[in-house]
Amino acid sequence: MSSEYALELRGITKQFPLVLANDNISFKVKWGSVHALVGENGAGKSTLMKIIYGMQLPTSGEIWVDGELTPMHDPKDAISRGIGMVHQHFMLVEPLTVTENVILGSEPRSGLAVDFGKARAKVKELIEKFNFALDPDAKIEDLPVGLQQKVEILKTLYRGAKILILDEPTAVLTPAETEELFKFLKDSYAKSGNSVIFISHKLHEVLEISDEISVLRDGKMIGTIPREGATNEIIARMMVGRDVILKVEKDPANPQEIALEVQNAVITNHNKKRVVNNVSLTVRRGEILGIAGIDGNGQSELVEAITGLIPLEGGEVRYLGQKIAGANAHTIAEAGVAHIPEDRNERGLILDMSTAENFILGQHHHKEFAGILGFLDLERIHAHALEQVNRYDVRPRSAELPAGRYSGGNAQKIIVAREMYRQPKILVASQPTRGVDIGAIEYIHARIVEARDKGLAVLLVSADLGEVMNLADRIVVMFEGEIMGEMLAVDATEEKLGLLMAGVK
Repeated sequence: MSSEYALELRGITKQFPLVLANDNISFKVKWGSVHALVGENGAGKSTLMKIIYGMQLPTSGEIWVDGELTPMHDPKDAISRGIGMVHQHFMLVEPLTVTENVILGSEPRSGLAVDFGKARAKVKELIEKFNFALDPDAKIEDLPVGLQQKVEILKTLYRGAKILILDEPTAVLTPAETEELFKFLKDSYAKSGNSVIFISHKLHEVLEISDEISVLRDGKMIGTIPREGATNEIIARMMVGRDVILKVEKDPANPQEIALEVQNAVITNHNKKRVVNNVSLTVRRGEILGIAGIDGNGQSELVEAITGLIPLEGGEVRYLGQKIAGANAHTIAEAGVAHIPEDRNERGLILDMSTAENFILGQHHHKEFAGILGFLDLERIHAHALEQVNRYDVRPRSAELPAGRYSGGNAQKIIVAREMYRQPKILVASQPTRGVDIGAIEYIHARIVEARDKGLAVLLVSADLGEVMNLADRIVVMFEGEIMGEMLAVDATEEKLGLLMAGVK
């Protein structure tokens, strides 16, 4: 290693037709360090990483690797210079083994044939060197998500990565798996003289693992600070440009009568496999019940059944003490259930429609918007949209802008505003702040607590453990379609919840 710096960016600019994604960005990553990169959604982090990895060309600027000017035309250039990237969504071939996935595209040859013995030996050697507890012959489809991520990291190590880019690496991990990943990155990988660029929106993790922290805002580099002396508040202020209240401020709950009751719910998927298995829970008015668990353990299906999007195979749901005959999304909504869906683009908004039209989805037939003869009252709908964008601080403040043009945080505010305007009795909020800026998270959390304090029964589903522990009054944990346990939020710790999330009672 001829330079103190593994990677140096000088004046990187990326101009798309309508957006300046990266604006003259410069920063340096030292050898042997973990360097965190943080910023709100749309701050330019992903674009910057794609440029480093050769997936996009910069409009201008230079990339230096180990003290040498290194143009990156495609990922092959990056890999040949020792840069590896683990994407947020894994790129593995499920029916293939660990070894087959690791060597894919870089197979060692013996004549014309793949030298599988040599490949397996090298993969096994790497597994042992980095203490990865993987079987080189296991099929990907049989591995839990934490081990699948290790296979992704192994792919980069096999290709000789000395600089590792990790994009939101803990989004699908239990606390114990996260701890294991951090131990590898810090104690094995960086300690051996390699470098890590760690992208995350979880500020407590950034503070735990990094040596230095760089902050992007609106495509610009705001600054790089050392880990020593950094706090959540300092980083959040750099990200947003103002002070942010990170702790949810709420009074103790005042639970009243049961508003939502699920009894022995059974849901099967298209393969007739049970994805929800005999789940029972209750949510009272004036409380928030949080469902914790890693994505894919039946939470999404349970929410879809409660909100009428998919049928139950067995069991029943009662709303305000009643079972709804012929329940579907429309009748359940009319009965007083509001739904913030986990995929806002798929389920929450119609992206080509205007802000005003999205604000009345599902309510267009109500007399407030449908006028005397049932025709849409366009003036009232327009005025209603402007009232809501002002009340919920949606930016830009427009009634005409197509919903697909808003940032994640502003799009989510439109959904929250629409659902709360209907004055529901029950609020089902699924991943309410996923992919949302830190400023909008603060705002949405405050609205959810406000709903509870107005006497709504709130069911909160989130893969972000911090969010569940912060917002909920009671917490249940789902694992492989079953409820593993329940506790009061005041008694919950990451360790207790983490064990339940991993299937340990």
